[in-house]
Amino acid sequence: MRVKICGLHPARDAQLCIDLGVDFLGFVFYAKSPRNVNIKDIEILKSYNKLNSKFVAVTVDPNDEFIKEFVLKNFDYIQLHGSETKERIKAIKSMGLKIIKTVKIKDEADIEEYKNYENADIILFDTPGMEQSIEFPKDLILKLPRGERYALAGSISQNNIKNIKDLGVTFCDLSSNLETDAEIGYKDHLKIIKFINKLNEIKN
Repeated sequence: MRVKICGLHPARDAQLCIDLGVDFLGFVFYAKSPRNVNIKDIEILKSYNKLNSKFVAVTVDPNDEFIKEFVLKNFDYIQLHGSETKERIKAIKSMGLKIIKTVKIKDEADIEEYKNYENADIILFDTPGMEQSIEFPKDLILKLPRGERYALAGSISQNNIKNIKDLGVTFCDLSSNLETDAEIGYKDHLKIIKFINKLNEIKN
């Protein structure tokens, strides 16, 4: 099971996730999000020994200027949450980045949309709530394509990860369920550790 944790703070959370072997570390660049990262804070990312972890810039319709100035120097992947087309994905890939494209799923008919982004490296199936942690319906999970290229987001936690894995999911994306109860956007390191420990327990 590959894991991406989203909404991280570059200075506060990155080293812990690297040490725990988290596959993808997501940093949000979206002004309306409580998890939005200050551009000034990303400089520290260059100082980490990432080991096997990858850094992901999570964006919504990013322009070329932003990508060239901030993303190319600091990130391995860019995650696209906006209205990006197949052509736009091709243009961003040509800059030297790998692409995670989010597909929002309300019902079964929406699943087929992923075929419009066959040039993305990873497809992330998410609920319409995005950062609101809406649970992904079990009946729809069973209809998603399988394989390491496909990831699932939507209210995943240590309490349901075994059930998610048993449904055939091999790549999950978490955010709000790993945060403190007191503050949206502030990661709870104990929750992260417990989740990874639970996942390792399931693997073994």
